[in-house]
Amino acid sequence: MLIMSVPKLERFFRAASGLDVDKDDLKRYSDFIHAKLYDLLLMAEATAKANGRDVIQPCDLPITKGLQERIHQFVKLDEAIELQPILDRLAEAPQLDLATDDDTDQHLPLVAGGLSVGLARSFTIIDPKLVNPSTEHWQRAFELFDLLL
Repeated sequence: MLIMSVPKLERFFRAASGLDVDKDDLKRYSDFIHAKLYDLLLMAEATAKANGRDVIQPCDLPITKGLQERIHQFVKLDEAIELQPILDRLAEAPQLDLATDDDTDQHLPLVAGGLSVGLARSFTIIDPKLVNPSTEHWQRAFELFDLLL
């Protein structure tokens, strides 16, 4: 992740949930986005195969109502922060058996944005008074997402 991305990501976490994050948190954030996109794409791959396709399309992604709402919230937040270019780099599809089509590749940064909003808000659910997430908070947030995604 580029150093110039750090201030934008810090602004994003402040805007999304009032959190102050540091560089260590941003590495954890990057790891989270990669892991959760992989999980979503793994399930999308299974859906595409079950439907007899050899490419993953956006409709194959298991986007829940809650994640779709977080994507919409991300779009509104991103108008001021302009995080989209960072997510374009972070949200590259991992190597799977099936390829992703262009529409899916273009949709992944928005999915990453929705996951980002969900992650940021999950910290304040774990601890409503939280300002600076610790390693333990990150681990708990990851565990919550692992339960559902």
